[in-house]
Amino acid sequence: QVQLVESGGGLVQAGGSLRLSCVASGRAFRNYAMGWFRQPPGKEREFVAAITWSGEFTDYSDSVKGRFTISRDNAKNTGYLQMNSLQPEDTAVYYCNADYSHRAVVAGSGYWGQGTQVTVSS
Repeated sequence: QVQLVESGGGLVQAGGSLRLSCVASGRAFRNYAMGWFRQPPGKEREFVAAITWSGEFTDYSDSVKGRFTISRDNAKNTGYLQMNSLQPEDTAVYYCNADYSHRAVVAGSGYWGQGTQVTVSS
């Protein structure tokens, strides 16, 4: 069992930046790949980014590539999503997830946090 808690969301103007954190507790975080998804208002949850357990490999959706960076610090049991050049279309509830397999994380399975709201004003 892994518990995930996201934080760092908030209100930001277009062009601004935010860094989201996902703190894990329970089983050893270093054993899990992790990812970030988001759910815009009235839309389905969508994949944003994922990172392998070692941090060696990352994946991004086309919509955030070049603006968002996923990273992790296994010593702190924490994953991060640095979001730069934010746009109103990035407004969503952001969730982190974790699973043993990188492929499973990208597919949206595993353990989930409760989400953190990101609102980007124009």
